[in-house]
Amino acid sequence: MSEANDDWLYEITPKRKLIDLNFKEIWRYRDLLVLFVKRDIVTVYKQTILGPLWYFIQPLFTSVIFTLVFNNIADIPTENIPPFLFNLAGITAWNYFAQCLTGSSNTFRSNAGLFGKVYFPRVIMPLSITISNLMKFGIQLLILIGFYLYFVFIAGHDISPNSNLVLFPVYLFMIATMGLGLGMIISAFTTKYRDLTVLVGFATSLLIYISAVPYPVSEASKELGSYGWIVEYNPITYIIEGFRYMLLDIGIFTWASFGYTFLISVVLFLVGLIIFNRTEKNFIDTV
Repeated sequence: MSEANDDWLYEITPKRKLIDLNFKEIWRYRDLLVLFVKRDIVTVYKQTILGPLWYFIQPLFTSVIFTLVFNNIADIPTENIPPFLFNLAGITAWNYFAQCLTGSSNTFRSNAGLFGKVYFPRVIMPLSITISNLMKFGIQLLILIGFYLYFVFIAGHDISPNSNLVLFPVYLFMIATMGLGLGMIISAFTTKYRDLTVLVGFATSLLIYISAVPYPVSEASKELGSYGWIVEYNPITYIIEGFRYMLLDIGIFTWASFGYTFLISVVLFLVGLIIFNRTEKNFIDTV
């Protein structure tokens, strides 16, 4: 019997661990992960006229609308930073989170046909979405840098990043893990509760307004009064605020809020992974 087992190259066994990261198996299927990443990038805007230009158009138009509504009409201050640049910085970070969340929140339903035919680590799907969205984030970050240089060298604004810029990879990690974790949790529940698919898009469009994207956190405390805690306890708020703080040197940063956000992002990822692994065992019976 032992001689027969030595002939197997791979052995597929049921997952019994509560947290099964299984990086070894994911690494074995790295070619498939790369293939899915390429697929996600190519097919999103396939058969569209503007194609990848939508990566540029969406954040620019959103920044213009936010500037007109929140800064010109509502007269919300941006601490001597050009309102357009202020909004573009927040939207760049927010878009990566929102794309990771919405993209991975329908993993089981959108890939049920594929999952039912062939085996591979199911977590590769939401991982590929998170990685492919990283390319979109990179493009939008280049747009932000371009306008940043314009306002500094041409418009003559006194803007400069601070030493917190070294935390940029950590903030990127928190955005990815938080979006991926929430997406895996929602994806697991959508196998039984289809209404969540509609709710995700609706909730995401509202969440942007309680995450301090179009305004500083300091203004939320002043204007919302007793309801300000909704913004202050939202971990996404401190990601957006910290992102602007390290690039524009404005806003509020404390190590307590940074640690709180980092802890929440890791916990959400681990909880999402646990629920995702448990759901993948029998989701095909309910989808």
